[in-house]
This record gives sequence, structure tokens and C-alpha cells, in this order.
Amino acid sequence: MNARAKKIGGHPDPVARILERIGELDALKRGRFVLSADGQTSDYYFDGRLLTLDPEGIHMVASAMLPLVRESEADALAGPTMGADPITTAVSLLSHLDQRRTLGALVVRTSAKDYGTGKAIEGRLTSGMKVAVVDDTCASGGTLVRTIEALRTADCEVTGVFCVLDRLEGGEKLVAAQGVRLTALVHADAQGGLTRA
Repeated sequence: MNARAKKIGGHPDPVARILERIGELDALKRGRFVLSADGQTSDYYFDGRLLTLDPEGIHMVASAMLPLVRESEADALAGPTMGADPITTAVSLLSHLDQRRTLGALVVRTSAKDYGTGKAIEGRLTSGMKVAVVDDTCASGGTLVRTIEALRTADCEVTGVFCVLDRLEGGEKLVAAQGVRLTALVHADAQGGLTRA
């Protein structure tokens, strides 16, 4: 790694720093939380936006994810709005700053807008594009699968799925059933204990 790339990438171990920063930002909440529309509940909640909207936090996330996304041979990265929005932007920006091949950023809407161009996916999208999917959290995996489906409908090839935190609640298997591998930076156990993935 050249000196400029090292300077841009920052911390020598971004995942270790992510684990520290989650604690410093109190991004792992304890209590009783409803996780999704299907009523699934949990004794902890990872508020990923506290990490990804924090300047150091998002820098560490982008530093850790960029090499993984590049390794997947993606041309761009996309994720479900809004959890993935800071991640796609930061990884794309970091890819430009490190003076290697720049990766585009895309945003996958919950549903196509009914005005303007009516797009379901925002950003510079071309047919046949190789796209990595990113998000802050993976639980059951339903949101990630919907994102994969939206990209495939737009004639994109999904090269991999990457998340900050995997709750280990079946999402990896659901994503794998789509023929795509899920890679997380951090794992959380049933009690919310965090470890490097």
C-alpha cells in the first residue's frame, strides 16, 4: 500500500476501531425493540446510523468495506435507503480518493417514485453493471434480498453483499439462497455481544 493510500485509509485496523466506536457512540441499545414490520422483537438494537453518520465511524466503515467490495469485482455499490446511503457514498468517495478504480454509488428505493423519472434505483446505472450490495445491519435478510431482486430486475449482476453488523438471525442463509455471499464486519450474538466477523 502506498503512503497516500495508507493516509486515506486511516486506522491500521478499521474493524477494531468500529467495535470501539460503537461503544463510544452508544450505538448498541439495550431494552425491548421491535425490529421489523413482522413484529420480531429483540433485547438489543444496533442503531447503525449513529455509526455511519459519525465522521470517524463512517470513515472506518468505508476503509473496511472498500477492499471487500473491490475484491468482489464490483463496478458500483448499492443498498437500501436509508441505512446504506452513508455507506455507499463514503465507499464510493474513498474509492475515488485512493487513486484506483472509482466505484459508483447507487440508492435502492423502497418503491419506485411516482413522479419525475419514476426510478426505483438512483444513481448512474447501466445494464450489465456489476454491483455489490451494502447495508448497516443484517437480521433476517429480507431487505437485502429485495435489494438484490431490484438490482437484478435492472439487469445488474450482484457480486456480493456486505454489512457492518450481522445479527446472525438467518440473513446469511437467505442471501446465500440468492446465490450471493454475505460478508459482515462484525457479528452480534443473541445477547448483543459483539465480535469481529
